[in-house]
Amino acid sequence: MKAKLKSLLFLAFVFDTGLPVPNETSASDIKPKDQPNIVFILADDMGFGDLTCYNSKSKIPTPNIDKLAEKGVRFTNAHSPGAWCVPSRYGLITGCYPGLLPDLNVQQHSLIKPDQETIATLLKRNGYHTACIGKWHLGFDDVDWKNPASISEMKGGPIEKGFDYFFGMHASLDIPPYFYIENNRAVQSPAKSVNDHSSPNATSEVSGAFFRAGAISPDFKHEEVLDKFLGKARVFLNNHQKQHQKDPFFLYLPLTAPHTPWLPKDEFVGKSGAGEYGDFTMQVDNLVGQLMTYLQENNLLENTIVFFGSDNGPVWFHEDIEKFDHASMGVLRGMKGDMWEGGSRIPFIVSAPTRFKKGAQSNQLICFTDMMATLADLVGDKTFNSADFDSHSFLSILKNPESEKPVRNELVIEKNSYRIGDWKYIDGSGQGGIAARYAPDKKYIISDKIPGELYNLKDDLSEQNNLYGKYPEKVKEMKLRLNEILRNK
Repeated sequence: MKAKLKSLLFLAFVFDTGLPVPNETSASDIKPKDQPNIVFILADDMGFGDLTCYNSKSKIPTPNIDKLAEKGVRFTNAHSPGAWCVPSRYGLITGCYPGLLPDLNVQQHSLIKPDQETIATLLKRNGYHTACIGKWHLGFDDVDWKNPASISEMKGGPIEKGFDYFFGMHASLDIPPYFYIENNRAVQSPAKSVNDHSSPNATSEVSGAFFRAGAISPDFKHEEVLDKFLGKARVFLNNHQKQHQKDPFFLYLPLTAPHTPWLPKDEFVGKSGAGEYGDFTMQVDNLVGQLMTYLQENNLLENTIVFFGSDNGPVWFHEDIEKFDHASMGVLRGMKGDMWEGGSRIPFIVSAPTRFKKGAQSNQLICFTDMMATLADLVGDKTFNSADFDSHSFLSILKNPESEKPVRNELVIEKNSYRIGDWKYIDGSGQGGIAARYAPDKKYIISDKIPGELYNLKDDLSEQNNLYGKYPEKVKEMKLRLNEILRNK
């Protein structure tokens, strides 16, 4: 009965085009060629208020990403399971809460266990040709980071986690050593060195064209990374068409932008109203447009589902808001690293013009961890067991964005934020390390004496009214549930 239900769900998804539906096919009879291609573009540190389709007052033109929203479903209550790069990516790739991990030190080992399921292993098992091109930031095993010039083979990375091909970087564009990795080997060892880099008028030490001093490979230039990733994505798709045309593909494209260093190409400099950051975000938008054009020109777009999101909130201070009259986090409070909504509520768009309602919007609560269940539902995978994951399928929402039936009712962000319905509890202060260290405005400083925070997001999306002292029983209830989730998984 369950297999039949999955089949019906899948067929309803695939043929939601207004055309007659063919004879029913069981999930076991679905051939790889019948499955949709999947592209997931992950921006790095892009705010909820940067895209004009989310914020009409944005000072950053984003026509290509806006077009994705015009032809798909735009989520307004989507979250990463962490407020910074590593936990966000862990949740996306594994379908599990990062708060369950004992540590997030990617310098010591790969965070993903050798036998752990990933969205790549799931799709590969279902006939997909898979690639990860971009920023990994989930660790490698047995790498001597203290001796960068010795780095050659990289164990425990994407190739061992379900991806047929990998080209990218081990971490962010401001974290040395700087070098490219192809499959499981360094393209060139980072045997040279580079000095600290910054912008003369940056808001903080971690704004502008900032990157840290360290080892670098001879072929690595920071300003060329985005174009390099786009080129490798095209090569992967070209090779797929030649060698794997009968199989569907999954392209995971985690970008290094608009994370620092903000290094927009000349053609984008001065084109936005939000400085280097806005110009760099425009370059990301242009990359999305180029990729979509490639898919269309190669007759791949009609059968491709494109997911677009950001890993977490932006690095954007109150001084930046005043300087540019642009709120990168929109109406939300906080930024990257914070447990407030500005740290984890992200722009998230799913575009498939021939499958979903165009220009739709959903306020359903979803999380990156839900990609695992959604993809399993999409491809009709029979082995998926939701009890092994913190993942809920939102495929039903993609088919019917107006549905008010909750996909999930509760959510955990890292180890100290719990959401149930409209209520949000933060164990301790919502302020993260970046704001605490670099914030130039006292607006972001919270007293260490505050034991926690409680908000009703339905009435207070900007989290200005802390109800912690007003509803002690609600606080107790939510704190117990948060500890129960983290303890029992």
